[in-house]
Amino acid sequence: MKAPGQKSLFPDLCEGVVSPKPVNVASVPQRSPFRYPGGKTWFVPTFRDWIKNQYPKPEILIEPFAGGGIISLTALFEKFVSRVIMAEIDEDIAAVWQSVVDGHAEWIAKKILSFELTKESVIDEISRTGVDVREKAFQTILKNRTFHGGILAEGSGFLKYGENGKGIRSRWYPVTLSRRFSNLRLIADRILFCREDGLEVIQEYSQRKDVVFFIDPPYTAGGKRAGKRLYRHFKLDHERLFKLCGSVKGDFLMTYDNADEVKAMARNHGFQMRLIPMTNTHHATMQELVIGKDLSWMDRYTAVHEQTAEYKTEGKKKEAPAKRSSGRGKPPR
Repeated sequence: MKAPGQKSLFPDLCEGVVSPKPVNVASVPQRSPFRYPGGKTWFVPTFRDWIKNQYPKPEILIEPFAGGGIISLTALFEKFVSRVIMAEIDEDIAAVWQSVVDGHAEWIAKKILSFELTKESVIDEISRTGVDVREKAFQTILKNRTFHGGILAEGSGFLKYGENGKGIRSRWYPVTLSRRFSNLRLIADRILFCREDGLEVIQEYSQRKDVVFFIDPPYTAGGKRAGKRLYRHFKLDHERLFKLCGSVKGDFLMTYDNADEVKAMARNHGFQMRLIPMTNTHHATMQELVIGKDLSWMDRYTAVHEQTAEYKTEGKKKEAPAKRSSGRGKPPR
């Protein structure tokens, strides 16, 4: 029986498979000091399943589009890997992670506790120029917590009403935020941070078998506008990203927008796809793609798969992976 409101992964997908429910993010340990729509806290349980299925156990996790870094932080706090490499090209976000790695997490924690937050005090603070990296990091956290949606890209502005009419104080929890920064001291020495293009980082480490990648790029494939609105650095060569993923010796897990162009690139490179639900900031259930080399570990989920169909790849006809009615067992490779 078809579940009410169920959507297919592909337009020609056979119906009848019930999708998993969105994750309640309140059940996931909140490690990251950031909060914005591109965060991946909701994906943590799926990430855990993936990395637990890695054999041999990877030494390093690389997050080339780190953003809020929740996946890297989870990997370290829960001891899935020995080290992580986080890359982020945005200078504001980079300042936060660089400050943590440089040993300034406790300074930021104390600054958060002592700061008297008003709209005027925030404006004064974020207007300061010529600041050092740790001060820039504090400015970034202020903006992330007081701007609409936590969005740091150009054009974003202050929350107007927020929760229960609290305005810019709606997302300012100084004790909680301070504790998160203090906790980051426990793992800072196992983080290598670099402010670099994520594609270059993937290429640099692509031949190492002891490395795995979690890849969450800006969602701009097929002209999608969300990534342009959310991120300052939204331009990305999506085709090059897929080509690089095909060259890595270790494993990778990628999340992407459920767009036709993305699915076409995944097929062209022989990757597997699954659909997973998530709830956006407006509490609407949406669906994102999970892409990887082998996603058979996801078959215990009641996920949907592609129906057997012919399509062309580089002038040759190929057959897409078949959709399985039970959602169990290993799918065709």
